[in-house]
Parts: sequence; C-alpha cells; structure tokens
Amino acid sequence: MRRLSRKKALSLVKELDAFPKVPESYVETSASGGTVSLIAFCAMALLAILEFFVYRDTWMKYEYEVDKDFSSKLRINIDITVAMKCQHVGADILDLAETMITSSGLQYEPVVFELSPQQRLWHRTLLLIQNRLREEHSLQEILYKTVLKGAPTALPPRENVSVEPLTACRIHGYIYVNKVAGNFHITVGKPIHHPRGHAHIAAFVSHESYNFSHRIDHLSFGEEIPGIIHPLDGTEKITNNNNQMFQYFITVVPTRLHTYKISADTHQFAVNERERVINHAAGSHGVSGIFVKYDTSSLMVTVSEQHMPLWQFLVRLCGIVGGIFSTTGMLHTFVGFCFDVICCRFKVGAYRPRQVVQPDDRMNNHQTPLLADDAPQE
Repeated sequence: MRRLSRKKALSLVKELDAFPKVPESYVETSASGGTVSLIAFCAMALLAILEFFVYRDTWMKYEYEVDKDFSSKLRINIDITVAMKCQHVGADILDLAETMITSSGLQYEPVVFELSPQQRLWHRTLLLIQNRLREEHSLQEILYKTVLKGAPTALPPRENVSVEPLTACRIHGYIYVNKVAGNFHITVGKPIHHPRGHAHIAAFVSHESYNFSHRIDHLSFGEEIPGIIHPLDGTEKITNNNNQMFQYFITVVPTRLHTYKISADTHQFAVNERERVINHAAGSHGVSGIFVKYDTSSLMVTVSEQHMPLWQFLVRLCGIVGGIFSTTGMLHTFVGFCFDVICCRFKVGAYRPRQVVQPDDRMNNHQTPLLADDAPQE
C-alpha cells in the first residue's frame, strides 16, 4: 500500500512538471540555431559583467530635513592671504546680535604674496577643478566618495626660502561662532572692542599702503574633510585701487555626510561675489576691505552613500539571462517562420519542385525481362 501511494504521489508530481523533457532523439540541431545560441551566450556574458560593475558602484542619496540644532557652535576655517603687512590689517567677526567674536584662533603670518612656480601650478590645477565643478555638478559626488584619498587641498609650502620682502599677510586658523548670520571682515587696523560695538585702529596706516588684493586658499564651514573642494578655494582678486571693497555673500547649508569611509558633520555653501570702489563723492559709501557675509539655512541635507543589495543584483542577473534566452528563442523562431514562408512563396530551397526522371526503354529491356507468350505456365 505504501508503494502504491508513493507511486501515485510521484505520478501526480510528474503531471505538475512545468518543464517537460524532450528526448534527445527528437531534438534537431541546426547551424542557425547554434549561431543564435552563441550570440545569446556572448550577450549574456557581456551584460552580466556590466551588471557586476553596476553592482560594485555606489551613488549618493540626498535627504532634506529641518535643522533643529541651533545651540551648537559653527566652525569657520580660514586661510586668506592679503597683500598688506600684518601690522596694518585685522580680522574679526560681528554676528547678527552685534556680538563681536574674538579672533584669537587666527594667526597672522608674514609671507610673500606672489606664488612660487610649484605653488602657481597647484593653484592653476585647483582653478581648473573649480571650473569643472561649476559646469558638471555630478563631480561633487565623486569628491564625496573619494574623501581621505584625494590630494590635499591646502596650498603646498614654498619649496625654497624667498629673498623677497614679506609684504603680505597670511591669516589662517579657525573661529567658532553662533549659528546666526554674521560678517567676517578683514580691513585696515587691528580690531578693538568697546561697549557700543567695535572699531579698527587705522589712524596710523597710510592710505597709500591700502591694497586688498587677496587670495583665498581655503574657506569652509564645519569640520574639515580632506579631499573636499569648496566654492571659494583658489579665488584670487588683484586690484590696483586703494579703495577697493570685496564682498562675498554666503548661504551655509548644514550637511551630514555618511559614506563607507567617513561620517562627518560639515557644511556646504553657495556664494555670490561683488566688488566696488569706495568713492564717497559718487555715492559709493563703505570701508575698504574684504567682507564675508554669511547666513545659515534652516534646512539640513543628509548625503549618504547607497549600494545595490545582493538580492537585487541576483534578480537583475536572472532577468538578463532569462530575458535574452527567451527573446533570442522567439526571434529565431520568427525568422525561421518568415524564411519558410518566403521560400514556399518563391519555391526556392527545400520547397523547389523536384524533377521526376522517366526510365529509358532500353534500361527496361535490360533490367526487366519480358515473358514469352509460349513460356510454360506452371
């Protein structure tokens, strides 16, 4: 009884077989079928390799939310070289609440404003990258993926000791400020703080020595990440007017970066530039200097690196193999059907009519002997 029930179960399972097997003796192979199969296998292998490269690649996902962190401090990283002596210029920050932020984190270093050949080559390369980033925004994702692997974005040191006089001042360091709008400026005279605001002592500086030609080697907000290039890095402004005023209007966007190499809280920013000559007689009022006015955005961007899961890669791979196999099979059948119809219509190939050869009488005389009339009948 158990054997009978097992046989019935096996027969029932066989009836449910959706992949019936055809005996090899009933299978007919052809050269066209072999050619199509070879093309299909090559296409499967090529698409499978390309799909594997897609599986290995990653992409950046951008998510937006409201920034609820207003109590933390914002770090500003500064590296600016001004074509004036250090004792003649001063830098400080005044925020929206008229609070003067101390600039104790900044260092004043006398340097030569002109770059050495190696530094000039580095500067040109940085400007070329900046131009490409403005044209192709997708390159920023490549920078996000290759952080901590790219070349350092800081200006390389001078390869030899210069004998030229140190007539410029490099102001570099960082400052922590409140997450409100503020104004970072570099102007003539050292800043002093008093109850009604702040001022710069410029009485002892000759007006002919004013020269706010400058080069921004680096300016960023938040945590410094090697390999990330910011919009103002490499900016160089040259002027021959003593009353020149440079203004940069910056909108800072808090950004959380999560990749497979690093997780950091940094800030992106967009900038608009403006420069004008101070001429009180013409109605252009102000103070000569470099002014960076920044404001923080209320939105926060989360940039995370995404990767295709393994199950999705396997599903796509099965789709490639099954799709190519089914498509080539249908195309081969359709082309064969059309070929048979054309051959049948014009009677060519296997459908060409065959000529029946009539046997010759001589051949019949030699091959088939005739019976005589007087032959003995049995």
